[in-house]
Amino acid sequence: MTDVTENEKDAFFADVDAACKKAIWCAVATVAGDQPRVRIVHPTWDGDVLWFATGPESPKAKQLRINAHVDIQYQVAPPDFVHVMVRGTAELVTDQALKNQAWEAIDYDLTQFGSTGPEDPNFLPIKITPTRVELSEMFGSTNKRVWRK
Repeated sequence: MTDVTENEKDAFFADVDAACKKAIWCAVATVAGDQPRVRIVHPTWDGDVLWFATGPESPKAKQLRINAHVDIQYQVAPPDFVHVMVRGTAELVTDQALKNQAWEAIDYDLTQFGSTGPEDPNFLPIKITPTRVELSEMFGSTNKRVWRK
């Protein structure tokens, strides 16, 4: 395992973003009471911040209001076998300037999911601030690089 230094951070997150774009979808784990819940989402990296969108009354939003800790896992299919693991804290964004930023950052058409724009009250961006990001191959057994906040 190699720890990513501050000088390597930008290049590391560029590699993470490239791997995540190959995976497209990932699983996000939240907590409901004392039980884990895992759902498929499509987050987008914006530097070292991860964004995804949901509705304000979705189960994810309700769970994150109570417990903001998340784990996210991407799996890039063979032949690459690249894995990205993200641990962090979720913020449910209501500030309009940040909602505008998220709308621009998220790399898919949010109108396909019923949102009409960043002012739509049903558009709730989730901002993930990572505390640990792991990029590796072969389920973490090869070329493992880890960034920690």
